[in-house]
Amino acid sequence: QVPLVESGGGLVQAGGSLRLSCAASGRTFRSSVMGWFRQAPGKEREFVAAIRWSGGTRYYGDFVKGRFTISGDNAKNTVYLQMNSLTPEDTAVYSCAAQIALYGSSRYYYDRGAYEYWGQGTQVTVSS
Repeated sequence: QVPLVESGGGLVQAGGSLRLSCAASGRTFRSSVMGWFRQAPGKEREFVAAIRWSGGTRYYGDFVKGRFTISGDNAKNTVYLQMNSLTPEDTAVYSCAAQIALYGSSRYYYDRGAYEYWGQGTQVTVSS
């Protein structure tokens, strides 16, 4: 059973917005960080955003440039990604992930290998 389930993807025109949601499914766990990654065809999976529950600090990939906002509910292991001013370059499969271990360095929040649980992903397609 996939521990995380994403929703909210779809087709949107350039300049539009989408809000992705991710919720824990079935399995009970306590995460320290939850994040979003994306993978476009022919490219590696890249970091989009993460939120550390303790303190509520948010982290974003360089390409976000103020367009995306991550938020969520720690108690429910639920995380959202509000995406505005979308461009065709944002087209990808977006996956959420949960990090259980609590790392002392924020560099692990950007590292897909440091996340233990993953969802199957939701497709986001931005047309020009």
